[in-house]
Amino acid sequence: EVENRLKSGSVPVTVFRAGIIIGSGSASFEIIRDLTEKLPIMVAPKWVSSRCQPIAIRDVLFYLLEALGNEKCIGQTFDIGGPDILTYKEMLYGYAKIRKLMRLIIVVPLFTPRLSSYWLIFVTSTNFYLARSLVDSMTIDAVCTENRIHTILPRKCLSYQEAIQKALEKTEENYVISSWRDTFSASGFDPDYYDYLKVPQHGCYKMECSKTFDRDPDRVFKRVYAIGGISGYYYMDWAWRMRGLIDRFMGGVGLRRSRTQREELNPGDVIDFWRVLQADKTHRRLVLFAEMKLPGEAWLEFQVKENTITQIATFRPRGVFGRFYWWLFYPVHLIMFPGMLRALLKKT
Repeated sequence: EVENRLKSGSVPVTVFRAGIIIGSGSASFEIIRDLTEKLPIMVAPKWVSSRCQPIAIRDVLFYLLEALGNEKCIGQTFDIGGPDILTYKEMLYGYAKIRKLMRLIIVVPLFTPRLSSYWLIFVTSTNFYLARSLVDSMTIDAVCTENRIHTILPRKCLSYQEAIQKALEKTEENYVISSWRDTFSASGFDPDYYDYLKVPQHGCYKMECSKTFDRDPDRVFKRVYAIGGISGYYYMDWAWRMRGLIDRFMGGVGLRRSRTQREELNPGDVIDFWRVLQADKTHRRLVLFAEMKLPGEAWLEFQVKENTITQIATFRPRGVFGRFYWWLFYPVHLIMFPGMLRALLKKT
């Protein structure tokens, strides 16, 4: 569909069709890693026997860059893939071999695409929208049907094992520049998020709490910047994990998206089930918008001014159930939010 829409315009389009792209931050790599790392024994659907031709992200980037301005590529469609043709089962075993993990995969033919999607969202960091799209694509072979690109742009592509090794190195170095988690399609969130940039003042419930401190405000805000992901939320992490689990059961993103960068944040980045709207180090302000399943819209804001840190939770309810939801969790928030600030300052 994307290809057809782009081709419908007046500008010539060059199309590269790839199956599985292996690289740090790619959804395919994250799913392979999650499944293999977490499950010693996998009861897998029959699509793991489908064949594909995985290609390393650096090889994809090579073709994209070299095709620019190349007259032989303008308006053409090419299949691109690495040197290995593997089943998804072989790819999982290949990852396990690199990580020196003993794994057993049992194929069960009774999994429907929908059940397979739920299987992925409960085990991996993906969500239902992305899982369903991936499962639908994995039910058929994704192997190159032609290799014309090799004569136009010759290149020795990385093998699957080499691509996995490179991706692991980048992940371990925390050098993941971009990730599928940061995309709007990964959450089902409206990409026109400018409507949410300004936190509403009317028709909302608010909870505000502040704490004073006697240390460097930049150090305090640095701790605010590190919230979520492996750092957690500093207080009542079990409650955040439970809320994330509930969100997963409802088909939401949950907490498994974590965050791409551990220390840096930019508008549009994700932190678990939050989307970063504003990340202002100069004025020490961080504004997050909730992408979890909610009967309304929620914002979480942090401000650090001189010797005071302020946290503001804003909720704009949708209907009667939205109002019921706010008061249902109000007692929990009364304990959680002040506790977060106390714990945050204690760790600074």
